[in-house]
Amino acid sequence: MADPWLTIIGIGEDGLAGLSEASRKALDDAETVFGGERHLALAGVTGRGRPWPVPFDAEIVLSCRGRPTAVLASGDPFWYGAGASVAEKLHSDEWIAYPGPSTFSLAAARLGWRLESVACLGLHAAPFERLVPHLAKDARIICLVRDAAAIGDLAKWLTERGWGPSLLWTFAALGGPRERIDQHRVDLFADDLSEKLVAVALLARGTQGIPRSSGLPDDLFVHDGQISKRPVRALALSALAPRPGERLWDIGAGSGSISVEWALCGGTATAIEAREDRLANIRSNAAAFGLAHRVSVIPGKAPEALAALEAPDAVFIGGGLDSAMFDAVWTLLAPGTRLVAHSVTLETEALLGDLHQRHGGELMRVEIAHAAPLGRFRSWEAARPVVQWSTVR
Repeated sequence: MADPWLTIIGIGEDGLAGLSEASRKALDDAETVFGGERHLALAGVTGRGRPWPVPFDAEIVLSCRGRPTAVLASGDPFWYGAGASVAEKLHSDEWIAYPGPSTFSLAAARLGWRLESVACLGLHAAPFERLVPHLAKDARIICLVRDAAAIGDLAKWLTERGWGPSLLWTFAALGGPRERIDQHRVDLFADDLSEKLVAVALLARGTQGIPRSSGLPDDLFVHDGQISKRPVRALALSALAPRPGERLWDIGAGSGSISVEWALCGGTATAIEAREDRLANIRSNAAAFGLAHRVSVIPGKAPEALAALEAPDAVFIGGGLDSAMFDAVWTLLAPGTRLVAHSVTLETEALLGDLHQRHGGELMRVEIAHAAPLGRFRSWEAARPVVQWSTVR
């Protein structure tokens, strides 16, 4: 590695005593040291110190390009820290990093938890709903938090959702001489915490979390009846085959249930919907599952609404398909893109039959009936048949 001008240093509550010799030397040699006011105080940096602007902006570091500079961040700067925000703007030979133990590592070490089995989240700038996909019986979760006041709000949020019997640990000044750890039961939490908290840990107990299988119960979603029902949604997701990091176009999204379940698998989704009331339902559903950061909502119709979108890995067309739309969408797809379309009308069914003949793939007709009362007895109540065509571009 060439001689880098920037050093990214992770510092803990033990200050300079916890830093390596290389980190201390980089601090001594730096003309300018960036960091939060707490980090600068822990390192004893005064005249050369420059507190981060609020809101955070890594561009300020570039003004020192070519001159010895240091950046201070909490613990491991590349785990919910400033490290990646700075490094992604530089060439690899411009910087070097000396990380310290992360807050997650310190918290797990205090509790004796296996860190590889713990969900680690940053809730200091995110809604509590981010917890939803991770909440399950005996789940262990460590979260960074905004401040002490947020703990009461978090305890109330968890209690309202049936997780009141959970155990909650609060951590203040982890790794330093003023370290404090307290255990609480969530639904009995009433402490007035004045310390500067950095994290909480949760051992989840109480209700059940959401299932991990495709085809979540329909009543988990806000909808006006325009929703791919649970069994059909499970078939659609099976054909779409979501994978972490992949992108979905959900055309005619309705309630956004397909987008939500795709995002629960670790991908991102763009939900395209023309009706304003349904756009609101999609946003509400994405937020309720803690997935607003993974589900984008685009008003409009295909293909016009697709022009400026990044290319997808998969496309779901839940309604409104005709020949013109298909031809326009098909030309936008890269080879290897998966496409799944559903139909409940005879006209669209005929189109899917033609597309199957032209482009191959799999064509399937699904008929589902549920048991329902019929006088004093029960009988089968059939839903409309659904035709599914799935193929790869």
